Amino acid sequence: MSRTVLITGGNRGIGLSIARAFADNGDKVAVTSRSGEAPEGLFGVRCDVTDPESARRAVAEVEAQYGPVAVLVSNAGITRDALAPMMSEEDFEDVLQTNLVGSFRMARLVSRSMISAKWGRIVFISSIMGFLGSPGQSNYAASKSGMLGLTRSLAWELGSRNVTVNMVTPGLIETEMIEKVTDKRRAQLLAQTPLRRTGAPEEVAEVVKFLASDGAAYVTGSAIPIGGGIGMGQ
Repeated sequence: MSRTVLITGGNRGIGLSIARAFADNGDKVAVTSRSGEAPEGLFGVRCDVTDPESARRAVAEVEAQYGPVAVLVSNAGITRDALAPMMSEEDFEDVLQTNLVGSFRMARLVSRSMISAKWGRIVFISSIMGFLGSPGQSNYAASKSGMLGLTRSLAWELGSRNVTVNMVTPGLIETEMIEKVTDKRRAQLLAQTPLRRTGAPEEVAEVVKFLASDGAAYVTGSAIPIGGGIGMGQ
C-alpha cells in the first residue's frame, strides 16, 4: 500500500537518500526545504521548520497533494559551530530552534492525522554527537541529545494509537555536512569507529525505511546508532 511520506530537509544528503528509498518502495514522497526545490521525481514543498505558519502550510500542502501523512522523517538540521566562549546566543538558539523545536513542531502537526488513522511512523534523525559531545558543537550536540527525550515522550503519548516514534543516530556519514570536519577530527572519529570507515547515506536510509515498515511495528522509543560502532555503550 502506498503511503504518504514527508521528509524534512529531504532535498540533499541523508534526507535525499531516505526520500529515494521510500520512492523506490512505491510511496508518495514529499520533501521540504527552505527553497521548496526537490530532485526530479519528488514532490517539493517550501518549509522553514522554525516558522510555525510555514510548517503548518507545508503539511497542509502535502495533505492536499497526497492525503494525510503516514510517515514523518524529521531530518532538517543545521550547524553553527564555535567554541562555547565565542558562540553567540543567536547561533545557539538557531540550532535548537531548527533541529529540536522544528522536529517537535512537525511531529505535533502530523500526529493529529496519525491518531485519527490509528497508524503512523515518526522517525527523528539525530546524531551520535548528541551522545558523545563534540568540541565547537555544544548547540548541535544539545539539540540532538534533546531528541531522545522528545522521542521517548512521544512514544509514550502516541503508542496507544498505534503510532511509533523512534530516532536514529548516524555517525560519520559521507554528506556535505562532514566536509566541514577537519582532517584531524575526522581521523579521531574514525579511530573510535570499530569498522574504521565512514558510512553512506543509503545505509541510514535502509534503517529508517525499516522503522517505517510493518516489520518494526513493535519498535518504539528506540535510539538506533548507525555509526560503525562509534560510541558503543553510550
